[in-house]
Amino acid sequence: MFSGLLQYLRGSKHFPPPRPDQPLAIIGDVHGCLGLLQELMDKLPADAQVILVGDYIDRGEDSAGVLRFLSARKDLICLRGNHEDMLLSFLNDPTRHGGRWLQYGGLQTLASFQVAGVHLNANPEALEQCRDRLLCAMNNDQVDFLNTLLPSFLSGNVLVTHAGANPATPPEYQNNSDLIWGHPDFKRTPRNDGIWVAHGHVIQDLPSALKGRIAVDTGAYATGKLTAAILRPGEKPVFTST
Repeated sequence: MFSGLLQYLRGSKHFPPPRPDQPLAIIGDVHGCLGLLQELMDKLPADAQVILVGDYIDRGEDSAGVLRFLSARKDLICLRGNHEDMLLSFLNDPTRHGGRWLQYGGLQTLASFQVAGVHLNANPEALEQCRDRLLCAMNNDQVDFLNTLLPSFLSGNVLVTHAGANPATPPEYQNNSDLIWGHPDFKRTPRNDGIWVAHGHVIQDLPSALKGRIAVDTGAYATGKLTAAILRPGEKPVFTST
């Protein structure tokens, strides 16, 4: 927490403080870690709107449990990450997109739904059968949840996305692909419009708030540390982790 505060102070000299319209609690990439998500949510302030930046599935052990939990929580704002994007592409066209999704964590998600019998070099027929078995294992609420995930959420001067944003484009004109997959200039070009972008996608050793960027992905599936940024209007960001 202390390191993140120092980064914030160094980077905020010419940048206005975050001023969301209401208190926010922004949770980083969950990646199948249901226990960590539930533990972290117990630590969040009751008056904060909870927002999750995406990547709920893959890599970790309980993607199915995370989807069941989140799809039942109508009080949460859930954004779309690139891993949800890959899963939806697989569901729509398993032959074309299956190999990529399986390579980047889809096998763990399938295992959590008890869908077996597919591997990284599966043929088109096997991929289609796998997709059909996965849809049978998922309920309609989970599929609807995935299809309705938002690419971003704007509150005051805080834009919450999965992977950052185009620093040259206002929030209302962002390309969804940049929000979900990232823009090449996001890390190297500072914004000049006073908008803070809170994001996950890239694992950090420590969460940080620096020059308009708030990074909250601390690699839960690999480190056991799931992090949230607590933002209150006009105050310095505070981080809490499992």
